[in-house]
Amino acid sequence: MSFSVSRPLLPVVIDHLCRIYPDEDNNTLASRILEAMHLEQGAFTAELHQNKWSESDLWVITYGDSILHPDEAPLKTLKRFSDQYLKPEVSGLHILPFFPYSSDDGFAVINYAQVNESLGDWPDIEAIGADYDLMADLVINHCSQRSQWFENFKQRKDPGKDYFVEADPETDLSEVVRPRTSPLLCETQTLDGIRHVWCTFSHDQVDLDFANPELLIEMVRIIRRYLEQGVRIFRLDAVAFVWKEIGTNCVHLPQTHELVRLLRTLIEAHTEAAIVITETNVPNHENLSYFGNANEAHAIYNFSLPPLLLHALVTGTSAHLKRWQMSMPPAQTGTFYFNFIASHDGIGLRPANGLLSQEDLDELVNTMQSFGARISWRAVSGGTNEPYEINVALYDALQGTSKGPDKWQQQRFLCAHAVMLALEGVPGIYIHSLLATQNDYDKLELTGHNRSINRHRWDYDALTAKLLDQASHHSQCFTAMKNLLKIRSQQPAFHPNAFQAVLHLGDEIFAFWRQSLNRNQSIFCLHNMTDEIVEVPINSINLTSLDVWQDLISGDTYSFEDESLHIPPYGFVWLTNRG
Repeated sequence: MSFSVSRPLLPVVIDHLCRIYPDEDNNTLASRILEAMHLEQGAFTAELHQNKWSESDLWVITYGDSILHPDEAPLKTLKRFSDQYLKPEVSGLHILPFFPYSSDDGFAVINYAQVNESLGDWPDIEAIGADYDLMADLVINHCSQRSQWFENFKQRKDPGKDYFVEADPETDLSEVVRPRTSPLLCETQTLDGIRHVWCTFSHDQVDLDFANPELLIEMVRIIRRYLEQGVRIFRLDAVAFVWKEIGTNCVHLPQTHELVRLLRTLIEAHTEAAIVITETNVPNHENLSYFGNANEAHAIYNFSLPPLLLHALVTGTSAHLKRWQMSMPPAQTGTFYFNFIASHDGIGLRPANGLLSQEDLDELVNTMQSFGARISWRAVSGGTNEPYEINVALYDALQGTSKGPDKWQQQRFLCAHAVMLALEGVPGIYIHSLLATQNDYDKLELTGHNRSINRHRWDYDALTAKLLDQASHHSQCFTAMKNLLKIRSQQPAFHPNAFQAVLHLGDEIFAFWRQSLNRNQSIFCLHNMTDEIVEVPINSINLTSLDVWQDLISGDTYSFEDESLHIPPYGFVWLTNRG
């Protein structure tokens, strides 16, 4: 049940700030923040435990230049392609960082207030935001060494002089959690001599210092700008690392969580329909903490799903996937899981920690390498490295099993997406999965960066020709995927917060039951994780004898009197009692 809490906005913001900056004049700081956000200090109504989403919500994740056409701004090409090929099944677009940048394909932002001129301009962003729920990245943990802020840091002038985290290289920083293998501190020449700046990800991505309230005010102005340009969903990139405190692991600190709560308050006060999603590629129990008590992130990336689902499909057992799903708490009303199985990055392995054994992880890594994947590493305590993510196009990742490539690549690929689409949460589909794009070895060789293998750029005419060619695997997968999206969007039992329970039908089948919020529709979702036909007795599914059950995929009907289902290799059925 949703309910509203109405309070003056100023005291709410002050309360957040007192938890982040106990020694500041937070009355004055709160007034400055509200001014930066163009908000009044009067009444603020917080809608708690309210769902702003439905079963019709689905987002496609894409770079602004994933599809190119000569003599046309890529953002215009993206809009044209989306209008022609993605509507009406796709409700939203997540355009990965579309700002001027110096590295990491956009995640080393030079200027937060500009659109990369090679992509287009703000009117192009607004046009997309007018027709789609637009998600944008708030790259909050770091910015580019080439940004004006960092140039000012080196020149020892504002704004920027005090915007970056510094540390003494003699300090013991061995407990700091790292997602990379590069040295944490970067030696930087300034007008005041050598400084050592903190770089969690790369030396071109310099960490911002939110212990300085002036930086927070700058970031609030940036958020307001995005809202005014049509952004409705904010992806808080790498937010887990945003607060640093010497002597800690510098991840998930209390100030980090309070900062997320503050930003949510400000964003919702400006635009009630806006949504905050945290991107925290960390072990599962740590990731769950960003829900707070339904007062922090509206959604969290479901980071454990990609490695566990991939493992299930290449090993033929859903045991680990099933055990994880059984342990997952249902998202409270007013929150949801953001489900994805592929992205612009790789398939993260840290979220599988504690869920897959080292032997399982080694088998997965070795299998993916045999399919052409690259492996990225991270530094861990003791001076060693461990696999951090698998870099591969999902279509190629599913070309076979741990036994080697086989003939089931396309069906396995569709089965993976059927699982994601049916699970509790809102699905996000990477554009190269929707298009069944394969590993881009040319781009990998050109850039030397592992993640480039799954960041292909399509020529618009070449792509549309592939989609029109019914013999092409791109066309076949795209058509099948669009059909799945259409089916999903029409089922109340697939509401992101609809009830879910895992079914025990053997490890070969990953199965669960969804029930609509009003209990009028049930869907039994059964997915074969193996390369063999699996027989499932009807009486083991617990179908009620009063209903006729129809498979939403094939249209076939079943009743309590039928003896069994025969599910082909990597096949799936969605049995519903609602015609």
